Amino acid sequence: MVDLDWTDRTPLDARGARLGAAGEHPGLADGAYVRRRNAIAARAEGHRVGDPSPRVRYTEAENATWRTVRAAVWSAQTRGACEQVLRAREVAPVHAHGGVPQHEEVSDRLQALTGFRFTLAGGIVPNERFLGAMADGYFHAVQYVRHPAMPLYTPEPDVMHDVFGHGIHLADPFFADLYRTVGRAATRVRSRDALDLISRVYWFTLEYGLVLEGGRPKAYGAALLSSYGELRRFTRADIRPWNLAELVRLPYQVAGYQPVLFALPSLTRVAEQLHDFLDDFDETTRERRRMPPLHERGFLARPGRR
Repeated sequence: MVDLDWTDRTPLDARGARLGAAGEHPGLADGAYVRRRNAIAARAEGHRVGDPSPRVRYTEAENATWRTVRAAVWSAQTRGACEQVLRAREVAPVHAHGGVPQHEEVSDRLQALTGFRFTLAGGIVPNERFLGAMADGYFHAVQYVRHPAMPLYTPEPDVMHDVFGHGIHLADPFFADLYRTVGRAATRVRSRDALDLISRVYWFTLEYGLVLEGGRPKAYGAALLSSYGELRRFTRADIRPWNLAELVRLPYQVAGYQPVLFALPSLTRVAEQLHDFLDDFDETTRERRRMPPLHERGFLARPGRR
């Protein structure tokens, strides 16, 4: 994810030094990189959920970036991730050597563990497709790699986010069940209003969730797990107790550190809250639970691309 200091939106390197404005990042400004990224992303056009992902011939620079990010994130996870995540990563396809794994390599490992597979995405995927595919054991993942000049700072989710975050989740039956729970709820609705509610709950749990261990917050959300910067700094966020009515109203952004995070006492409680909200979710849930309609919820910002 994007390693930005959310207080001033400037990126940080491994030592915590500011690197300049986010818009100046070579991932947005380097024309050769953008063309490479877009060429890889374009292969997702027309891709059917469940079809095999095409192989990518990663460059040595991309493979070196993988190794750099893997080493940094692995160390940061050891300090900041919850115990179940640390156990899950031991069997997940996040090898230390070589380079960027192919989608099918990751998928074969995940399928053997939990029945999940990666399915190809070119970037942000509409909620109905992205969330609904989880019901059938498919997670949309991209194949492009962040810019090698700044391996610990990227303005959008990339293959490393998907593998280091969701790949670890989907190696564990507990987390895989929660993804399927989200997916099953999404398949029962069609409206933007209902899908947005599911997306927001997913965002503040499986992307940005925290649990308490020994009284201290620990990360389990995939966006936190895959971000060296956020793993080092999430304790500086405004960490609040779980509050469903509050979180569905909050504005949030796909890029940048999240200023507000929600914590639950344990992963057992995470599962209870998700199942309680999603197991009977349908088009009437918002009214039954007296939640705000779509136009009254906080703004969702997505990363831009040239």
